[in-house]
Amino acid sequence: MHSSKVVAGIFVSMTRTEIKLIDTHTHLYLDQFDDDREEALARCFESGVDTLILPNIDLESVPRVLDMMKKWPQSCYGMMGLHPCYVKENWEKELESIMATLDTPPEGMEFVAVGEIGLDLYWDKQFQKEQSEAFLLQAKMAKKRGLPIVIHVRDAWEELFTLMDQVNDDSLNGVFHCFTGGLKEAERAIEYGGFLLGIGGVSTYKNGGLDKVLPSIPLESLVLETDSPYLSPAPHRGKRNESSYLVHIAKKIADIKGVSFEEVARVTSEGARSMFGLKK
Repeated sequence: MHSSKVVAGIFVSMTRTEIKLIDTHTHLYLDQFDDDREEALARCFESGVDTLILPNIDLESVPRVLDMMKKWPQSCYGMMGLHPCYVKENWEKELESIMATLDTPPEGMEFVAVGEIGLDLYWDKQFQKEQSEAFLLQAKMAKKRGLPIVIHVRDAWEELFTLMDQVNDDSLNGVFHCFTGGLKEAERAIEYGGFLLGIGGVSTYKNGGLDKVLPSIPLESLVLETDSPYLSPAPHRGKRNESSYLVHIAKKIADIKGVSFEEVARVTSEGARSMFGLKK
């Protein structure tokens, strides 16, 4: 039997077993949520998003990621990595401390990926060489530990592909987070094997461009993410993003692909569980 339910302002058809979504990339630990984190999580769970994966960005964010993993162990999973925008002069020392946390997590906790890592040449190219070195080192660390990587790339596709050509093999897998490239970049990313595209709020933007890319990409190659508090999907664009808004992204992908909301939820959740080793 089917029933209908209003989820974050969207009517979706629900089976007797409620559909669950996985937000594979959310910074719900950041200070933008310090005043209402529990309320944001409650909205998230009510919307049907029951699993959150938290990417680390630098050494200062480590305690915040750990705190959420400790408070919500059934729902929050963490990554450990150094974001390219935080790769500065002392990046090697900072990364050493972050990787120490990866290898010796607090009791009862485990990390599901190395991330987020990558290249960002949008804001500043001063540390491009260091970003490249940090990416290669973290990718090798992930392979050694049997973990996927979560890749941030902005204004640096060709540079990133050059690095991927150096490090990719059968032991490397992961997600190209916040994918906003064209069809050429999407196909090349998937051709590495073992990699998925993280699709977020940009998919709902009128001129976001993903409506021209996603029809040619298998649903099995996609996972869902919000990247909250950034890049809120329509109709919340311009406001703080949160994980409960993931339903808008799932609905938009369903519209673009011509499939049901339930199919998007099922396939992307299966892909996320497989990629990150999550339990059902």
